[in-house]
Amino acid sequence: MSASAPTPRYPPSVTTLYTPASDAQPSTLAVTWVDPQRQAAFETWLARAAPVHGLQAASLRIASADASFRRYLRLDSANGSSRIVMDAPPDKENCQLFVQVAQLMHAAGLKAPEVLDWDAAHGFMLLTDLGGTTMMEAIDRDNPQANLALYLQAVDALIDWQLASKPGVLPVYDAALLNRELSLFPDWYLGQHRGIQLEGKKQETLNEAFVHIVQHNLAAPSVFVHRDFMPRNLMLPTHAHDLRLGVLDFQDAVYGPVTYDVASLMRDAFLTWEEDFVLDVTVRYWEKARKVGLLNHEDWSQDFGAFYRAVEWMGLQRHLKVAGIFARLTLRDGKAKYLADAPRFIHYIRTTAGRYRELRPFMRLIDEVENIQVQTGFSYGRM
Repeated sequence: MSASAPTPRYPPSVTTLYTPASDAQPSTLAVTWVDPQRQAAFETWLARAAPVHGLQAASLRIASADASFRRYLRLDSANGSSRIVMDAPPDKENCQLFVQVAQLMHAAGLKAPEVLDWDAAHGFMLLTDLGGTTMMEAIDRDNPQANLALYLQAVDALIDWQLASKPGVLPVYDAALLNRELSLFPDWYLGQHRGIQLEGKKQETLNEAFVHIVQHNLAAPSVFVHRDFMPRNLMLPTHAHDLRLGVLDFQDAVYGPVTYDVASLMRDAFLTWEEDFVLDVTVRYWEKARKVGLLNHEDWSQDFGAFYRAVEWMGLQRHLKVAGIFARLTLRDGKAKYLADAPRFIHYIRTTAGRYRELRPFMRLIDEVENIQVQTGFSYGRM
């Protein structure tokens, strides 16, 4: 089922994520600060960094914010290019991991931001700018195959990242971390969002499902894991001489299951594809990965079905985790848009759980929580 990668084609017009440099307004109109002391620390840092890097301080404006406590600012430089500033309070975000993983990605040949200046004490970082258009914005949701070239570029970047893997460099994605992430589902999605506290047999059902999920995922070979490898964190090329996708939001990288990032890519937190397209891209990843020795585990290198089942088990762990995270973002952090995607995760969870005998009780538990009425009985012919 091999195929050569088509030539990348991008839409002639896409909506940019960030404000174009030519439309920038002075910083006093675009960037606000809740903490006056942090604002003063930033202005002191920028006054030092601006002449060193040729920055035009008056061009400062918001670039984006993400689900964490970080935000990103953009400003112009004297040579016509732009730079990104990461604003990451050090008491809430560990910038050291960002710097470390950025270096690993550059060593692997990936296109990641380069750290130009870093005020570690205050959490301000100057980065190269990978552009303003994400892969997500270029995707044609109505025509899956039109996006194949982009997804194959993402697959190539992912394999380069995995080939650079070494143990003992990044934190290990071990049973403790897998279980800690899974606990977000009962704590935040069930407990805080649905108002359900499991007891007795229902708690046993959840516990047994989590044991199966962790066991399956720990059995996979370990590689470097981006941990949020999806179109929202991949940037379209900005120069004709470099067609690599840019990679962002990698500071939570770990050393863990080889199945994680491809599951993240194809079972997106914000985008749903029919399974034929998911299979198409995943099998292309499988073909490339096995040829370079990434899938030398049991019969994975010969049996795509065995590998795909492992991807499903990994995706299930991620979807349970993200459902809990999105509930927390909404209920604790006031970011209501995230929980609106909950039905996508419930669909992923139910679909996977329904395929495996040991997870059927868990699927019935989810159906009860979500008040999903499943039609049972025998039927003949088409319905």
